Amino acid sequence: MLVVANEDGERWWGGAVADGALMPFGPGHRRDLAWSAGRPDDPGHGPNQSAPLLLSSAGRYIWSERPFTFEVGAGELRVSGDDLVLDRAGGSLGDAFRGASARFFPPSGRAPARELFTGPQYNTWIEMPYTPTQDQVLGYARRVLDAGLPPGVLMIDDCWSPGYGTWRFDRARFPDPRGMIDRLHEQGFSVMLWLVPFVSPDSATFRDLERRGLLVRDVTGDTAIRRWWNGYSAVLDATDPDGVAWLHGELDALVADHGVDGFKFDAGDLHFYRGTSAEPVDHCEAWARAGERYPFNEFRACWKRGGRPLAQRLHDKPPSWTGDGLASLIPELVAQGLIGHAFTCPDMVGGGEIDAVTRAGAVDQEFFVRYAQIAALAPMTQFSILPDRVLDARHRAAVRAALDIRRTLLPLILDLVDHAAATGEPIVRPMAYHGFEHVNDQFLLGPDLLVAPVLHPGAAERTVLLPPGRWDADNGETLTGPATISTPVDLERIPHFRRA
Repeated sequence: MLVVANEDGERWWGGAVADGALMPFGPGHRRDLAWSAGRPDDPGHGPNQSAPLLLSSAGRYIWSERPFTFEVGAGELRVSGDDLVLDRAGGSLGDAFRGASARFFPPSGRAPARELFTGPQYNTWIEMPYTPTQDQVLGYARRVLDAGLPPGVLMIDDCWSPGYGTWRFDRARFPDPRGMIDRLHEQGFSVMLWLVPFVSPDSATFRDLERRGLLVRDVTGDTAIRRWWNGYSAVLDATDPDGVAWLHGELDALVADHGVDGFKFDAGDLHFYRGTSAEPVDHCEAWARAGERYPFNEFRACWKRGGRPLAQRLHDKPPSWTGDGLASLIPELVAQGLIGHAFTCPDMVGGGEIDAVTRAGAVDQEFFVRYAQIAALAPMTQFSILPDRVLDARHRAAVRAALDIRRTLLPLILDLVDHAAATGEPIVRPMAYHGFEHVNDQFLLGPDLLVAPVLHPGAAERTVLLPPGRWDADNGETLTGPATISTPVDLERIPHFRRA
């Protein structure tokens, strides 16, 4: 047990991205990193990234190579685990991050594929859940272009294959996958395919992998069958080099035979590996390590792997202004960066939690626009619901205006991507880097661009906290901080301020 007495005013960040809205942590917060990276109200599930790292506003950090449990008390932090390291790297949160990063998860010098940042990403999930076909995918791309949206990375989601673990195109749905991908490439799209570590039982793939001992075993030594959101499946053992070699062989064939650019590596959540012969965190980390082979990648769950060239997306969000919806985007994007994942992406614009989106029915158009505005100034932007299908002309124009703003700031974003690859520093940075520890509704892109998106329906103005210095606002004003200002907003405005 490590008991850390807080220094004057010292506060702590880190651990699990799902706790972003609770950072810096107040008394009573507890997290067992070996058990879950899940939402605070549902810790039995693990929707996002986590790491054995805590950072303080006083420049201290705590690290272990293994998961630990921590609890925040009144004036102290209690940490239980093995081989815990407590050290100081300076006097600020930024110092703590830089010190921990350099020592324990140094930058790789590489970033994910440039195309993941330069154009929007388009995911077929909400528009055709479980039913993608070649004609539908080509139609989806055509609707993107007909709407005047730029091409980008197109992700074909669940059920493009005949079964889980059988990673080849279902020729009944995709009769000419090479021709489809060639056509998408001609239109300016890159193409990624969704996959999971699961293997459908009673399939030829299952029988082959089980015979070769490449499936996760439970503590009794039997092949583990896990309940996940699409049913029951066995799980590929990515901690076994032979299992990874098999996976790479399947995926490399898709690249060589059909021109696939990369893959969305879904699942990997800790709870799928409980009760198996290895620690859940080791399986989760191995799944991410296997995906690093492909510059076009995406992960939603990850253990450690900070500083690596991995695109990390937030977990599926409901179409809600509060709670786990819109209000969680900025705190969780910040939390991703603070545990070493600089290459961050919000969930799909408008929300990607399929059951919640289905229950909601009609799209809240203002919500969709405000979500798109946050995504437009994040490192990556991803759509699934097509704006032109659900928005009227006024709200469509506001989404296009957000993408136009992104285009003007893209040189800065790409510079920050390169900087993150070289240094490990977050692209999305918290206001706590400037000492404003309890401001989690605005963020910094790098050190010099402050972004304060509109987060509430019907807003006519936005309160913004400016750090010290002179700031040039997007509306032409020049302002001096530190100051708290109120600035007018309309549907198309994303308040942002560049350091003068």
